[in-house]
Amino acid sequence: MNIWPIKLGFRSKIYVGMFSLLLLLGLVIFFLVARIMKESLLEENRNRGVSLAVNLSARMVEPMLAMDFLRMKTLVDETVRLSDDISYTFVLNHDQKPLVHTFKGGFPVELIPVNVVSNFQRYSMQLLDTGDNLVYDYAVPVFVGRDRLGTLRVGLLTTRIEKTFNRIMVSAFLSTLFVILIAVFAATFLGRPITRNIRRLHDSTERALRGDLDIHTAPLLKKNCWDIMACDKADCPAYGNLYHRCWYTAGTLCPTCVEGDYAGTISSCQNCTVYKRCAGDEIQSLAESFDSMILSLKNNLSGLEAADKTLNKQKNLLRAILDTVPDFISLQDRNGVYISVNWAFCKMLGKGEDEIIGKTTFDVFPGKKAGVYHQEDLNLFLTGDPLVKENRVVKGNRTKWYHLVKIPMYEGTGQITGLLCSGRDITELKRVQEQLTQAQKMESLGQLAAGIAHEINTPLGIILGYAQLMLEEVDDPSQAREDLRIIAKQTKIASKIVADLLKFSRPMESVVTVVDINQAMEEVVSVVEHSFNLEQVVIKRAYGANLPPVKGDEEKLKQVFVNLLKNALDAMGQGGVITIRTFHVKQERKLVVSVSDTGQGITSDNMKKIFDPFFTTKGVGRGTGLGLSVTFGIIREHGGTIEVKSPLVPERAGGDAQGPGTAFTVYLPGNNGIGENS
Repeated sequence: MNIWPIKLGFRSKIYVGMFSLLLLLGLVIFFLVARIMKESLLEENRNRGVSLAVNLSARMVEPMLAMDFLRMKTLVDETVRLSDDISYTFVLNHDQKPLVHTFKGGFPVELIPVNVVSNFQRYSMQLLDTGDNLVYDYAVPVFVGRDRLGTLRVGLLTTRIEKTFNRIMVSAFLSTLFVILIAVFAATFLGRPITRNIRRLHDSTERALRGDLDIHTAPLLKKNCWDIMACDKADCPAYGNLYHRCWYTAGTLCPTCVEGDYAGTISSCQNCTVYKRCAGDEIQSLAESFDSMILSLKNNLSGLEAADKTLNKQKNLLRAILDTVPDFISLQDRNGVYISVNWAFCKMLGKGEDEIIGKTTFDVFPGKKAGVYHQEDLNLFLTGDPLVKENRVVKGNRTKWYHLVKIPMYEGTGQITGLLCSGRDITELKRVQEQLTQAQKMESLGQLAAGIAHEINTPLGIILGYAQLMLEEVDDPSQAREDLRIIAKQTKIASKIVADLLKFSRPMESVVTVVDINQAMEEVVSVVEHSFNLEQVVIKRAYGANLPPVKGDEEKLKQVFVNLLKNALDAMGQGGVITIRTFHVKQERKLVVSVSDTGQGITSDNMKKIFDPFFTTKGVGRGTGLGLSVTFGIIREHGGTIEVKSPLVPERAGGDAQGPGTAFTVYLPGNNGIGENS
């Protein structure tokens, strides 16, 4: 429990402690002196009274033998007059009867029995209280030889003792107080530098706690090491350093200094002239050690700050790299908790980083998937074998493919501490693979179609030739002639199909020229626009300006455009809008041609088959199903690709869509096509 009502400073505590100690010591000395003085005064008074009584008793022998009362009276009166503190004197005979006395108001007989001295005592002393004063009563027997004549009684007042005692006590008190005051002044004089240095050290500590490390606590020396040693080595770390002592400074150039750690150096420095002349008391040593500690702390903090800046720079650089990489990356600890993810991972999940960090697989993924992924993680921790797989994710009408790689992370002891997952979106790769598969399938179909067309082309020519010969011999009108016309017509249709098959399977030699896509498209549109208008179909043009030319076969490219426009017309039937767009993607160096319609659209099942030969959704007799297949082959021949999207939003379909709509987009190389390879 704190006995002080307020907290005292170190200086105040020194003063109060010193004053209390001196006061206590003064009181002890005061009371000890008082007791000794009192005992001394009492002893002096006793000796005085005994001496006075014994001398007087010796003088009383002769008058008592002669019974000379006048002389006895004279002796006792003279004795009383010797000093003011002698209160009374009287003489008793052997029967204890008073012979003479100095009392003025009559002899108090009650004094006789209060102090009785035997024949074997030299004297007897009693302290008597008369009511007004305290009196030391001395009784001395009066002998002649062995015969006792009587008793002499002398009374001494305590007044003299009290006055002397009081005078001595006052002197002792004043002396003690004077000594205490001198000691307080001395403590103040000696304590002020100590408390000032401690206060300075305290202020420096508070400044250091606030982050100010440019502080100096140790006092300046009258002479520094370079002055004492007459040193002029300006490159010495201690040279010119006013606040940090050389024995705390590493790497000094003084020949007497010892290299090594601080413990070895300071033990050597204690024998140095500089140390002996400059080393101070414990407070100064503490201040000097504090300055050296702050300097070391400042240097260490500077190194840590530089290292921290470097680490932050590397961290930010690594973070920028991870966030720039299109692959998504995540890191989980031993408990499956996500501790780091990049931007691609967050984008894939559609969550913020703060929604993933610190969470587990069950918090991030749906229940069924989370269970599967959690089991995979457990197997990784158990076996340590990397996991490589492809995931198919369906969101609405969109399908995404992801390639995942999970590998365990090991610490120095060989234990698995976490899992690193890396993956990428391979949807485009899958699409290219599907296109490659489609191309291979079409190539196989083309070879088959070429064989079939070659085999049936000759019989069809014979059938058509004989049908035409028979038509010349049959009269008109007749049923036979009508039947022959049907045979000839259907044979021509079959011949056209065979011719299309031959075109599909055996592309004609390309005539490579520099093609202006906008001009080629406009020539096709000008040919078909009238017939399209008859079907109430409007063609809207959105040609890009300053398109780079394309190297290719202009006639084949026109055939592609015709096929796409006819396909759009067939998809709409009566009425609708066809929008043609052309533009250039400079970053990818591609020229893009888009043909979109407001037709009925293409179902997801048919979307996978539209480029297959002979596949058509048109009625019987309205198409062979080879138009888009031929288109696909021509575009591939020109080093391009074709994409189809359906359904479309109204804006993509032309702004006033009547149906879901479909868009075919052709991508052609902007400056190198088949012409460079022909």
